[in-house]
Amino acid sequence: MSETRKVWEFAETFQQQYPSLNVLINNAGCMAHKREVNAEGLEKNFATNTMGVYILTQTLIPLLQKSRDPRVITVSSGGMLVQRLSADDLQSEKDNFDGVMVYAQNKRQQVVLTQQWAKANPVIHFSVMHPGWVDTPAVSTSMPQFHHMMGERLRSAEQGADTVAWLALSRAAARTQSGQFFQDRKSVPAHLPLAWTHSSAQEIESFMTQLETLAKAAQSPRDPEMMSSLSPSTTPSD
Repeated sequence: MSETRKVWEFAETFQQQYPSLNVLINNAGCMAHKREVNAEGLEKNFATNTMGVYILTQTLIPLLQKSRDPRVITVSSGGMLVQRLSADDLQSEKDNFDGVMVYAQNKRQQVVLTQQWAKANPVIHFSVMHPGWVDTPAVSTSMPQFHHMMGERLRSAEQGADTVAWLALSRAAARTQSGQFFQDRKSVPAHLPLAWTHSSAQEIESFMTQLETLAKAAQSPRDPEMMSSLSPSTTPSD
């Protein structure tokens, strides 16, 4: 998922081989603590957690629309609750790089994406969720101190996957409003009380426009000059 062009290739191949898609679960992710870029010049966390999710989902929407009960579930994180959408620094170039905070920002981006997709595609049920803090290899390697501190309080992989499976398969989940944030099979607020994490319509529009522009650039044969001119840290003008 960190190799943007390959995500495009997979999505396009899937479109050619299958007539429809019932459920898409966006679960792949990473937390790189050192700033790295992929072949398209995109920061690795952003490329994996946001750009890959955007390209895969956006490309497969036509197939989802052909299903009787289409659903898209994106696995986010409770860490996003401390983040406000930062539409002017998608590639984490402006401040000292902090992999944990970049990851949390990407997870806020996934929530915004889910909300926007739900508005634009009423025939598809979109949801985004926090699985809880789960004892996985990714957590133990990316956040070893946190993993050690939490110990047996961490959830099992099966417990973490429970709400994902419920959102994907249950009739009750299909009856919930599309675009919501879930934890433990319940819709929960996507913002903490009194938190300054809400985004303006202009910020969300800028974010979505930048994703569309970057996705189109990555779909074409790689052109480093073109990618650098489309830096996501620059807000497009009207």
